Amino acid sequence: MGLDQKIKLYRETALKAVDYQLSFQLPDGGYIWDGYVKNAFHKQGFSWTLAGRFSEAEKLMSWAKDKVQPDGQLKDYLGDVYKTTWFALSAQRIGRFDLSYPVASHLLSHRSHCGGFPRFAGDELDRDLTTAFVSILCLYFGKLDLAIESAEWCLSLLEQQPTQDKFYFHADHDGKLVTENDHEKAEFIDYTKPKQKYYELGVPMLFMCKLYQATGDAKYIDGAKKYFDAHFNCYQDSFAAVGSGKSALAAAIYYSITGDERGKDAACQWGDFIVDTQLPDGSWLDVETEADELYLYVDHAACFSIWLLDMVSAFEAKTAMDSSKCESNASALSI
Repeated sequence: MGLDQKIKLYRETALKAVDYQLSFQLPDGGYIWDGYVKNAFHKQGFSWTLAGRFSEAEKLMSWAKDKVQPDGQLKDYLGDVYKTTWFALSAQRIGRFDLSYPVASHLLSHRSHCGGFPRFAGDELDRDLTTAFVSILCLYFGKLDLAIESAEWCLSLLEQQPTQDKFYFHADHDGKLVTENDHEKAEFIDYTKPKQKYYELGVPMLFMCKLYQATGDAKYIDGAKKYFDAHFNCYQDSFAAVGSGKSALAAAIYYSITGDERGKDAACQWGDFIVDTQLPDGSWLDVETEADELYLYVDHAACFSIWLLDMVSAFEAKTAMDSSKCESNASALSI
């Protein structure tokens, strides 16, 4: 199957996932219902906007306004920095600055002096996933200086890795990498096992690509390559698992910047996996590793639709750019 056909299939798969999510939106725009968790609305605005469902996303944001507390915390999210960043990104992309600005300000209050961010407010350790994701948010707010400092944190974490068969993704608040020998909560990707937390490599890679776009500094696309190369130390499902979507989008954007075919192939590996594993209703669940909970179906539908639609955009932009270059070269040769 050619790339054009894959793009069409990925878009159809993503839009089906969006329709699945929207089936749970309440008439007042809300995304909380009786007997269900109250912290399930952080990704939806992002997903629905990418799919062109602006009205539904705007209604959701208006409903969510009273969930934003005076200090910028999200009620019921209990200090979850990662999930709250999703909400801030969603609000910022929609242009709901009445929500995105106070929430982003609160998120930045959790930043360690070395540039790292914890997974949850008050955690003793900072985490690769969260640091990179909040730093992407910094780019949306023009806080380039903070993003650059956090990029140094991410690159330093790579440099501090003590072994070739694991990737540790926690550090203390001074930026020193932490292993399980140092702290009971230190975690890692085991390169020898499947179904790992591949997003701990994928989000920093995505951040490095975005920072390169913002600065033009080759240091950051080189950093993206280092994180990309680390994926190939992982088990063979590093681009074919439910935790691989962030890595797939990073690979697609890396391909669009560099032309490295490995990026396109990796992204398509995940895209094909997602097409093949989508359930008839438009959702997903890894029955081997995940509990049969509605929240997971809804969360995957939001997350995977985002990665697919952004992947498609990166591929189409790359194709258009390459086509334009070919036409320009052909025109120059004909003169």
